[in-house]
Amino acid sequence: MTTSSATGDLPRAPGRSPAFLPTKAAWYRILSVVGLFVIWQIAALIPISPAFPTFTSTIVAFYEMVADGRMIFAYADTLKPLLIGVAISAGFGILLGISMGLNRLFQWFWEPIFVVMQAAPVAALIPLITYVYGLGLTAKVVAVVILAAPIIVLNSYKAVSNASPNLIQMCASFQGTRLQQIWKVIIPNAAPVMFAGLRLGIAGGFIGVILAELLITPTGVGDLITFHRSRADYAEMYAAVLSVMTFSALTVGLLERAEINFFRPEKKKGR
Repeated sequence: MTTSSATGDLPRAPGRSPAFLPTKAAWYRILSVVGLFVIWQIAALIPISPAFPTFTSTIVAFYEMVADGRMIFAYADTLKPLLIGVAISAGFGILLGISMGLNRLFQWFWEPIFVVMQAAPVAALIPLITYVYGLGLTAKVVAVVILAAPIIVLNSYKAVSNASPNLIQMCASFQGTRLQQIWKVIIPNAAPVMFAGLRLGIAGGFIGVILAELLITPTGVGDLITFHRSRADYAEMYAAVLSVMTFSALTVGLLERAEINFFRPEKKKGR
């Protein structure tokens, strides 16, 4: 019979990969992305349109835009209204959503407003935003808030209103006050869905800030897209669009990982 080594190594459980290797689900995602890029390259080589560059030329253009600083300065301009708008949306959105979940009068008054805001076509509201707030930073922040706030508010409201009644009753049976029920039971129980709403709200904020830069004032990444489209520099234009998609996907993916690690540990299995 063999004994374990002096280092104390333990045998791994069957079917589990080492921690530093991607899981099966991660490999599927990697293959999906690689397959998309291969299809992109083939479609551009056919070509399906003279305005559709190859994936390789897009990556070269992206590298050049990063190397000469254009992409970095563009994101510095784009992230400013995005961060301000998301902070405002998260600050009042979570508080308002909790209030709606706890108070029926708040729910009756605010829920229809945010449902309409979520369904409204933001592009059609841009001219109204520019008429009221001008062409500066404020108008872009408002565009971000219009897209991000309804998602955060409604998810927070649903999370609080669907908190486990059994846990609330258990807290009451131990003589817990209403304030203790809210802080120790309802909010912790609603936190996973509230964080998911925040993650989706940030994704909506990305859409809002790019729409604002395309339709209000051409600055940041929106300016890169508009400028290179006007000059028919399609590789640079697609590089800017691809950078937005990649940055948004990475940010939302990191937030999803944080949500799983802190609020949904049961979902770690198989990832």
